[in-house]
Amino acid sequence: MELLQTVFFIFAERSAFFLQLMIEHLWISGAAIGIAIVLGGAAGILIHRYERAAAPTLGMVNFLYTIPSISMLGFLIPFFGIGNRSAIIALTVYALLPMVRATHTGLAQVRPSLREAAASLGGSTLHVLTRVQIPVAMPIIMSGIRNMVIMTIALAGIASFIGAGGLGVAIYRGITTNNPALTIAGSLLIAILALAADGILGWAERRMAEPSQEREISRTPYAAAAAALLIAVSGVTYGFFGKADVIHIATKPMTEQLIMGEMLKLVIEQHTGLEARITAGVGGGTSNIHPGMESGAFDIYPEYTGTGWNMVLKEESKYSEDLFPQLTAEYERRFHMRWLGMYGFNDTFGIAVRREVAEKYDLHSYSDLRRAAPDLTFGAEYDFFERADGYPALCKAYDLHFGRTVDLDIGLKYQALANNQIDVMIVFTTDGQLAAADAVVLTDDRNFFPSYRCGNVVRAEVLERHPGLADLLEKLTGIISDEEMAAMNYAVETEGREPRAAAEEFLRAKGILN
Repeated sequence: MELLQTVFFIFAERSAFFLQLMIEHLWISGAAIGIAIVLGGAAGILIHRYERAAAPTLGMVNFLYTIPSISMLGFLIPFFGIGNRSAIIALTVYALLPMVRATHTGLAQVRPSLREAAASLGGSTLHVLTRVQIPVAMPIIMSGIRNMVIMTIALAGIASFIGAGGLGVAIYRGITTNNPALTIAGSLLIAILALAADGILGWAERRMAEPSQEREISRTPYAAAAAALLIAVSGVTYGFFGKADVIHIATKPMTEQLIMGEMLKLVIEQHTGLEARITAGVGGGTSNIHPGMESGAFDIYPEYTGTGWNMVLKEESKYSEDLFPQLTAEYERRFHMRWLGMYGFNDTFGIAVRREVAEKYDLHSYSDLRRAAPDLTFGAEYDFFERADGYPALCKAYDLHFGRTVDLDIGLKYQALANNQIDVMIVFTTDGQLAAADAVVLTDDRNFFPSYRCGNVVRAEVLERHPGLADLLEKLTGIISDEEMAAMNYAVETEGREPRAAAEEFLRAKGILN
């Protein structure tokens, strides 16, 4: 009951935030729905007319439908980049199957005698199709559309994983910041949108079934096609070309990044008059944000020196801060990007073990883990298992062979540790939940993990377009200590503060905001 009250309080307090997300969600899903109706309907008509093409067409669409949504999004990113474009394309692909199948099935069930009668009266092929076949098949087609619309609106929630907008942002942000009320709020609004859309379409379907509405029925195909085309064109325009001269900020899916994204937005908008838009919690972090920076989808994002050295520059050597001049020079040479505003804190990795486990195996250092690892379950974020300085390198350096590994969102790690679902996990030195966790942080006795000082990576083109931006970002240099960052993370993850509120309070205390 208390959780539901919190959800309604969030709705009331952040109505503008949720309204914006709902608009984005409707545009993204609406564009996919519109495109799928047009393309899927056309494909269904064609394979009905040329029956030989039906089996291979439906087989291909079925195959695309079986591809997991995460895989589809990941596949599209290299070709179409981060954001709405890839999301709309992926949603369209999944929406095609029910549309193609419903159109083909509906037309196949129209009695040949009706078609022949209309043709004998002098009706052209197009006339017979639009005035006889489609109106008769419309109940089945509408059933397919209803299923497709509900599925697309629901599936659009995952689009936030690749930096698209919509209500998935609230869901993913709630998971990341340990805020279940925010996750529930986003999920509830998606359900409401889907049910509302289904209700409207159900009403339209019933109207079509009324015999007294023959004139309206005959015009239904045209109206439906026009509406679908309007939605598609509007949605595509929004997703593909809806960019003004604003500063596009990207952040990784972790609490401190959400806070720093808000810091950047607040500072830029107050001191430059420019509009700043945040794409928060981009799934995959650097691996997806950096390509977005190269393509121009993003202009600035907070990054960590060690990550830039190993993941972006692909350097195999261990990073230390004396390599910072080389790091920045390579970024400018290869990518025309600059590092500005080094915040001051060093968010490096650590290894935490459940206190019970640490006491049982007498664990104090990473080397001690070697004898216990086969009996333990190791948990970390998805990207830690793939990064060059991550899990494989750690295990090699300390000769570790864990019994099991678990991929976890950063916002779920501490819960998993508390519930005994994992025994060992990767932590960050600025984790807000670390102080309250019943865990022991082990000593990195071989100094495996490199330095991860945080700063902003900015496209040089943006700095040239806005000359005062570089000096403004440099004012952020050295303003945040490790302890201050951990305190802000704790305020969001444990005390329930909003990232923007935590960021604004800190900046005002530092005199950076008026």
